[in-house]
Amino acid sequence: MESFTKEEIKNFIIGLCVLGFCFVAIMIYNWRRNVWSDAEQTDYAVYATFNRTDGLSVGDKVRMAGIDIGYVENSVLEDDFRATLTLKIHNDIQIPDDSGAAIVSSGIMGNKYIEIEPGGSEDYIPDGGYFSFTQDAMVLEELIDRIISLGKARLQTSAADAQTQLKEE
Repeated sequence: MESFTKEEIKNFIIGLCVLGFCFVAIMIYNWRRNVWSDAEQTDYAVYATFNRTDGLSVGDKVRMAGIDIGYVENSVLEDDFRATLTLKIHNDIQIPDDSGAAIVSSGIMGNKYIEIEPGGSEDYIPDGGYFSFTQDAMVLEELIDRIISLGKARLQTSAADAQTQLKEE
């Protein structure tokens, strides 16, 4: 029997580690794929239409009270140039039919997601139903423009008040 050199043993061990890593990666991939396929079978679809969905992508989360209850499955641009999102909601979650859906972000530069604000109705949105109330995504540039315009308006008001006081004195 031939003896192996240290380099051959090292290469053999590295090869075994690479094979082990590939096996674990394939197992994790199959497990994740099975989790999603199981979810697709047990989740139900609801639809929400927005004027703009800036920063929101397919696969992003749907939350209620800060807890993940689903994900965005699909987005379609309608004939009236509005975006209709297909939301997959966990089967055990029932959403009142007067609830609202808003696109929000987790922080100033955070990821966007759909936040469901539950209503008080005793009737629920059925599979294939629509949200009656939606709130579009806020674009950061628009928010900054609004803040600047409010600041300018206050500055002009303060300047006008100061001039009025000087004239009265």
